Amino acid sequence: MQIAENTVVTIHYTLTDTKGTVLDSSEGPDSGEPLSYVHGSGMIVPGLEEALAGKSAGDHVKVTVAPEGGYGPREEKLVEKLSRDEFPEGDIEVGMHFRAHGPHGARVLTVVAMDADTVTVDGNHPLAGATLNFDVKVVGVREATAKDKHGEGHGDHDCTSCHGCGNH
Repeated sequence: MQIAENTVVTIHYTLTDTKGTVLDSSEGPDSGEPLSYVHGSGMIVPGLEEALAGKSAGDHVKVTVAPEGGYGPREEKLVEKLSRDEFPEGDIEVGMHFRAHGPHGARVLTVVAMDADTVTVDGNHPLAGATLNFDVKVVGVREATAKDKHGEGHGDHDCTSCHGCGNH
């Protein structure tokens, strides 16, 4: 069966940056679980989804995805200084993530700097502006069920890092 809209695709992947640094992988001692997603539902970055269309189980794909097909260009307007009072009590450290709700829905903010009165947060995806290199092995392809189509088809994988499915 070929990868097409409304198929559940299971892949092993390695994501690297332009220097060859591994950013995420479904293989290795810390993961080992393949990623499953419903093709055509926006669960993975568009550039990778496009490259996988028409492939079958056993196929191997290497693709470079420009920012426009990945997490988009970096937007400096998404970097903001906020009052420390807008954050919960307790320790806040650079690198922490907070979920914020705004007019365009939920988004994750990363603390990038702080002082006694302000906290600077970045609303860009950590990979915004980055060129992404995917090395993918297609493990399986099957028709999606109604359960798969409602966001339950990608198992226990933490999909915030590699493809930003938006379900977290």
